[in-house]
Amino acid sequence: MKYIESAKNANIKQWKKLHTKKERTKTGQFLVEGKHLVEEALKSGVVKELMVTTPDMLPADIQPDITLYELSEEAFSAMTETETPQHIAAVCTVPVFEEKKYERILLLDAVQDPGNVGTLIRTADAAGLDAVILGDGTVDAFNGKTLRSAQGSHFHLPILKQTLQKAIPALKEQRIPVYGSALSDAKEYKNVTGKGPFALIVGNEGAGINPEILQMTDQNLYVPIYGKAESLNVAIAAAVLVYHLRG
Repeated sequence: MKYIESAKNANIKQWKKLHTKKERTKTGQFLVEGKHLVEEALKSGVVKELMVTTPDMLPADIQPDITLYELSEEAFSAMTETETPQHIAAVCTVPVFEEKKYERILLLDAVQDPGNVGTLIRTADAAGLDAVILGDGTVDAFNGKTLRSAQGSHFHLPILKQTLQKAIPALKEQRIPVYGSALSDAKEYKNVTGKGPFALIVGNEGAGINPEILQMTDQNLYVPIYGKAESLNVAIAAAVLVYHLRG
């Protein structure tokens, strides 16, 4: 195990860069923090480097090809972005997923809040969906806040980045019904029968789904508001719709 004491160490500087989308895209790597996320990453076999502040933080059964580091508290704090570091972090390789047919898919159109995207990925995982597709304008899936909100679901199902204008016709060719979450030209979700394959699109927190994309759906659905709230959070609405469409 290698020891790093200085917060100015070259490795610390490099790992810190992984908080930026530019560096994640350039290197094909991302950083996870905390015991639970590191354990999920280890199970999926994507960990390259593992950093702890004390050796007793090391999980059991670490693969032999993972490089181990012990960091001083100062060095660890300089690398992480959480206010209360959990004393363990890992550098992971971004998973590459095969292009194949998926029968239950959640599509995100320009969802910009990292917490919402993480919760949407976690919801798709909980509902047993086959994949999540991130359309143009959607925040990077491996943003730190997104990773923490998803609570390890990044390692449980494929997360793909595609232009929805191309993804939707491909789904229709497979005869998968495509639903949009919208108020215009829409049915209350309870009036649509679930079960079987489906694709659900949810949109930007403020603007909703791009009108061009909405025109490509087979049916738009809405969740009724019974109280005085103007709308539901996008992740909450998605959860209601996804579980209904699963039947």
